[in-house]
Amino acid sequence: MSATAVHSLWTTMGGVTSAAPGDTFTAPTIEYAQLAPVLIVVGAAVLGVLAEAFVPRRGRYHTQVFLTVVALAAAFAAVVGLAAGGYGTTKAHIAAMGAIAVDGPALFLQGTILLVSMVAVFTFAERRLDPGTHGNRVDSFAAQAGSVPGSDSEKAAVRAGFTTTEVFPLVLFAVAGMLVFPAANDLLTLFIALEVFSLPLYLLCAVARRKRLMSQEAAVKYFLLGAFSSAFLLFGIALLYGYAGSVSYATIAGVVDGSVQGIDPALADTMGNDVLLLIGGAMIVTGLLFKVGAVPFHMWTPDVYQGAPTPVTGFMAAATKVAAFGALLRLLYVVLPGLAWDWRPVMWAVAIVTMLGGAIVAITQTDIKRLLAYSSIAHAGFILAGVIATTPQGISSVLFYLVAYSFVTVGAFAVVTLVRDAGGEATHLSKWAGLGRRSPLVAAVFAVFLLAFAGIPLTSGFSGKFAVFKAAAEGGAGGLVVVGVISSAIAAFFYIRVIVLMFFSEPKADGPTVAVPSPLTMTTIAVGVAVTLVLGLAPQYFLDLASQAGVFVR
Repeated sequence: MSATAVHSLWTTMGGVTSAAPGDTFTAPTIEYAQLAPVLIVVGAAVLGVLAEAFVPRRGRYHTQVFLTVVALAAAFAAVVGLAAGGYGTTKAHIAAMGAIAVDGPALFLQGTILLVSMVAVFTFAERRLDPGTHGNRVDSFAAQAGSVPGSDSEKAAVRAGFTTTEVFPLVLFAVAGMLVFPAANDLLTLFIALEVFSLPLYLLCAVARRKRLMSQEAAVKYFLLGAFSSAFLLFGIALLYGYAGSVSYATIAGVVDGSVQGIDPALADTMGNDVLLLIGGAMIVTGLLFKVGAVPFHMWTPDVYQGAPTPVTGFMAAATKVAAFGALLRLLYVVLPGLAWDWRPVMWAVAIVTMLGGAIVAITQTDIKRLLAYSSIAHAGFILAGVIATTPQGISSVLFYLVAYSFVTVGAFAVVTLVRDAGGEATHLSKWAGLGRRSPLVAAVFAVFLLAFAGIPLTSGFSGKFAVFKAAAEGGAGGLVVVGVISSAIAAFFYIRVIVLMFFSEPKADGPTVAVPSPLTMTTIAVGVAVTLVLGLAPQYFLDLASQAGVFVR
């Protein structure tokens, strides 16, 4: 076959016919400056992987910690720069050929994720809590993640003082996915972002230094149920594409409200079919509710929170919720506002069973990490009350609640890492009896976090709950507020029970000790307490900030 014929065949297969004069290929335009927060984090993650390959083992820990913290700080600075440049308000627009929204909610949530991740990374880097092994300092992660628990290779790695520093690039990849998730402006970008932040989390859950089998079991459960949720999301995307002929949020919203008609002749038979819209929308919302941890998609939460290394649990509990609620808000407010009459009753039901289910089941828990897991489920229900409001106040109240909740959560799990016995962390509630007499400061700090979870006045929890309940009431969901207040009262019981256990019980002779952490964990706990008190005592500035950031670009 001649060269001319080959060239002709190639261009025909590529869809290129002989172009008329003046016909040119339009190159995609990528606004790199506006995508800077994501690009910085991804770039640092890639550098972290290279560091694992080329930096000598003894220098990896410091290299990775430095790289991770600097990347998160630089990305946060980029978010602040974009917000100061007006990209959260007047210059809000759709970037990257329609794939990413640069607007108030996206920048607000990205800033929250970056700050929370930076504080959480300090607990990843903590190396003073476990006693040194063979003269080497160790952290919360397995000496060699790839070795079988109890095997000779694991024992050799422990003797050699190895540490799994790969957790730092994994965290950065997870953060990169979380930054894109609430800003995604088409369904394919949404799905890719979901996978980018989920896959590192599956791995991170499996690398606990102590209780490795429980840690690996948690990771397998999370992976299997996460795969189900991804399948739901992907199937929903396919159905919505069949309905609207596009994966773009704006186009789907236009087809829903009737302003856009007849896009793709190949899909003429299915376009506008409401069955596809309703089933597809329900499947995508199901996938997002799984990530949020709402009932009945919550089954993974207590097992994974208990089995994962506690620094990972704190990071996951805080940052994943922020990203998932951001994506859920954008989907419901930008893509499906025309379906509000359909999705609001369903969300009502989900919010009610989530609030009551999380609060009631938490009463029966005897493990502090499982108790905090069911607490996080109840909080997902409270946040859903703000989502259901379908008003600008609903958006801003959810944004504020996510900030308040995420810092309290990271701080609370950081405190859990300090209470230890011979087997590692002492998470059984009976071990916490009399902690207030043994270590008054640690118990007092944990009590502050528990009171914030309970929504007691002068804490960030009260300000957040008041904001979402007020928005829900003004949005016509008064009944939901009543259920929320009842659930808060039930939840307050088990929070107060832990405080009573710590301060009004006799400490046991063989009880756990409170480890003295390095400045890293101290910083995490101090930031958590500071944010909890500031948002409780003077929340107005941050409420105004959330209000200014609460407008989605369409």
